[in-house]
Amino acid sequence: MIELELFGRKVLVENVVFDMNGTLTVDGVMPDRIRELLEELAGKVKVYIVTSDTFGVASTYKIPGVEVVVLDSNRSASVQKKEWVERLGADRTVAVGNGYNDHLMLKRAVLGIAVCWREGLCRSALETADIVVASPEDALELLLKPIRIKATTRD
Repeated sequence: MIELELFGRKVLVENVVFDMNGTLTVDGVMPDRIRELLEELAGKVKVYIVTSDTFGVASTYKIPGVEVVVLDSNRSASVQKKEWVERLGADRTVAVGNGYNDHLMLKRAVLGIAVCWREGLCRSALETADIVVASPEDALELLLKPIRIKATTRD
């Protein structure tokens, strides 16, 4: 578990849900450093990568402690991601994403982190996020060093 101070209140985070494409990967490729940080985070909370699997590579990501979930292509990805956050418990789940199909989970989670990296950041994700970072490494390090989040969300 990770204890965060968000907007003047303490929150215990048990889960982190990540989008994959554009958030953790570029053109479907995940840098080694991101894998290392995901594994480190998985030692503290449950980590999920929830993806539409645009590049068909989700099954190749075997990271200890990280569950990769491929969404049903016949249903709205944004609705499924929001439902995933709700199923885990939105009040104890952080969401991290960059695309249009991430905006509902970013809004619903106790903390939404938008990543503006090499594949860009959709305006709707930007508008619903609580925090915006420049890379997935930045997002992961925020969660691993929560004092940074306190400084950003201080009341």
